[in-house]
Amino acid sequence: MTMAEERSAMPPSPAIDIVICTYNRASGLDLMLENLSRQSCGDHAQWRILVVDNASTDATAEVVAKHHHRALLQDLRYVFEPMPGLTAARLRGARETTAPWIAFVDDDNFLEPTWLEAVTRAIGMHGDAGGIGGKVILDWEANPPRYLKEFAFCFAAQDHGEADCIVDSLAGAGMVISRRALQDCGWLDQPLVADRVGAKLTSGGDVEMAQRVRAAGYDLWFVPDAVLRHRIPASRMTRRYLFRINRELGTSSAVIGLLTWPEDWQSWQRMALERRRHWYGLAMRGLRHAVRRRTGFTPAIAWACFALGFARGVRQCRDLAGSRRAKLLGAAALHHRGDSQSSLPA
Repeated sequence: MTMAEERSAMPPSPAIDIVICTYNRASGLDLMLENLSRQSCGDHAQWRILVVDNASTDATAEVVAKHHHRALLQDLRYVFEPMPGLTAARLRGARETTAPWIAFVDDDNFLEPTWLEAVTRAIGMHGDAGGIGGKVILDWEANPPRYLKEFAFCFAAQDHGEADCIVDSLAGAGMVISRRALQDCGWLDQPLVADRVGAKLTSGGDVEMAQRVRAAGYDLWFVPDAVLRHRIPASRMTRRYLFRINRELGTSSAVIGLLTWPEDWQSWQRMALERRRHWYGLAMRGLRHAVRRRTGFTPAIAWACFALGFARGVRQCRDLAGSRRAKLLGAAALHHRGDSQSSLPA
């Protein structure tokens, strides 16, 4: 067999659309696109880039135009999405693209040069997957304070070991989703959870995507050699930010719990009440421990904020109109597997 015949016998390279949602981070986007131009996948993947400008008021459009002019990136495109919020931006990105795989990469994600090559290999090995995610390493702008040690999950850190494995959920940073899975689970028609809107820290949209894909019968794969570094600026390393993000994650945990609950509304309320008591009890024990030892106040308060956020999320679910609540309840439930896990703390 000649070399040309060998090439023709090989399966076609997977096509991937990289969707970058951004809001008023022109300087960070500039660095991120510069980093993206260093991918070393060669002919292993067909890839394109779409920047979704989520109603920015800074120089985002000019930054994309500069990189388009430099022509170091393959097929770089730009769209403006006037509706604020990460979920709206992701949905616009998915609808504006056509590749069978969509990679959601944030404007503060710096991909290792072999990231696309690793994702392409994973698609070849796990082509029937619904989603693929790699190792997310936190890239602190400054030395992180000790109180952040147990809160890596707040910043989308992700590491499930040194071998490919099926996981319960995936971080939104660098999440690669099958378009077919997004269609089958209904997310492309109607996302149900709002995500980051402007400066608000509301979250859960990425968890919704992963859980709805999983509930539709698709596996989620973690592949350790697809490595990205999540840049964490000093402004996100403060106590105030930690308290805010934990409160919002608590709220999101309640909403995701509604999405993934496999039973009826009454049983969800009983579960939510038990879980709320659990979080309050954990928070109070932590605070008492901190008072006795006169140390560890920041982590204890952060977990208390999570508990308060969860209680707020439960109230929000109860206050929903009946039709809206019915849409959310069990929309990502794993009836066929008998569990309802998410990547947020249980």
